[in-house]
Amino acid sequence: MVAKLPADQGAEGYQRGLGTRQIQMLAIGGTIGTGLFLGAGENIAKAGPSLILTYAVAGLAVFFVMRALGELLTYRRTEGGFAGYAREFLGPFWGYATTWTYWIIWVTTGMAELTAAGQYIQKWWPGVEQWQTALVALLVLFVVNLISVKLFGELEFWFAMIKVGAIVMMILVGIGVLVFGFSDAGDTARVGNLWDHGGVFPEGAGATIMTLQMVMFAYLGVELVGVTASEAKDPEKNIPRAINALPVRFALFYLGSLLVILAVVPWTAFKGGASPFVLAFDQIGIKGGGDIVNFVVLTAALSSCNAGGLYSTSRMLRTAGVNGDGPKVLGRLSERGVPVLTVVISALVMGIGVVVNAVVPEKAFGYITSVSTGGALLVWTVILVAHMIYRRRSAAGELPKSPYRMPWAPYTNWLVLAFFAFVTVTIAWEADTRVALYVMGAWVALVVVGWPFVRRSSRVEPVKVPVAEESASA
Repeated sequence: MVAKLPADQGAEGYQRGLGTRQIQMLAIGGTIGTGLFLGAGENIAKAGPSLILTYAVAGLAVFFVMRALGELLTYRRTEGGFAGYAREFLGPFWGYATTWTYWIIWVTTGMAELTAAGQYIQKWWPGVEQWQTALVALLVLFVVNLISVKLFGELEFWFAMIKVGAIVMMILVGIGVLVFGFSDAGDTARVGNLWDHGGVFPEGAGATIMTLQMVMFAYLGVELVGVTASEAKDPEKNIPRAINALPVRFALFYLGSLLVILAVVPWTAFKGGASPFVLAFDQIGIKGGGDIVNFVVLTAALSSCNAGGLYSTSRMLRTAGVNGDGPKVLGRLSERGVPVLTVVISALVMGIGVVVNAVVPEKAFGYITSVSTGGALLVWTVILVAHMIYRRRSAAGELPKSPYRMPWAPYTNWLVLAFFAFVTVTIAWEADTRVALYVMGAWVALVVVGWPFVRRSSRVEPVKVPVAEESASA
């Protein structure tokens, strides 16, 4: 039985339960996840200080993807965010394929975050198995997502606040160590650590390039701003504001934190499985600092699993039901405006990550993140291509122009697409990450095979009133 929707729900049936501060913090939290808190440690061990340059280049590419998505979102809102634009500009098949691909991306990413949570817990309780922690975390977040989007947004707000506070504290403490020389790391902490131990590229340019896969995974989640548009208050203002702030956030949270950490602690001190934040605080010698940061990075993993793993996957599954790309029952909402069935399905599938952690705990994180990165590249590519088609049609006068424009399109579209192709080559280069291409190839085959079964019910995205015109009429 489908519940009657309250008056404050939007056209998609969702409640407008996410306010300005929650959208802003969701945008911030989407750019800070396990890829930075855990994955950066392994990449520092591989490439040294040159990793900072990799984060800068990848961040620029992702920013242009978000500007393209922002232009589409301010042209008009649509069910399913970028999946709706894929449907409108590329056709029903691409809407269907994008919906399900984004779902599988975040299901696997949720598995990665659960894996990371298990590794963090082992710092305190080495005897606890990774899969046990993963299971408990999944059950807690599952309950939160069943209650209401408002509770989800509030929990994610505080998760993001903890992450932001930790990074700012790390940067301030690190600067204090470098300037005043206090702490146990005071004798060895210096800016020269960024180039003194073999140079900026100590392992060569090839090693730096091979970190791209994990670096791109670190940025996965920034596109959640597009998914939240259906449940956001005043998205015409809040979404462009959140996207415009991304360069500052990237510079502070990724580049700033890594610069400080690698100046305080030489890159040679890092090992693959260690969080750079935990290691830095341990080396500085602040009493309890390592435990505090370990709590923060655990929070980051739970945050990403909450926002992406359960929230976005359940919304994408609901989009499949609404658009006819899956059983209609997936489109049902509870009285609180929550797609309960899709939350349950996503949580059950994410439970596979618990099994992976039990079988191959030492390789679980690498396997899962490589699959997530491969899928993310596919989705980001669809966003860029849909944007180019929209630009061409708006330039021809067929569609209204968005007030929020992507700079230098379509040249920036093509440059970023070329960069994504290059990243795909790096994924294929190593055996441990190459598994992602096998998995994604199997996934593409599955999507193609499933299309004939949903083609008749999959609808073409209807033309709706653009956001700019809605605002004007209001």
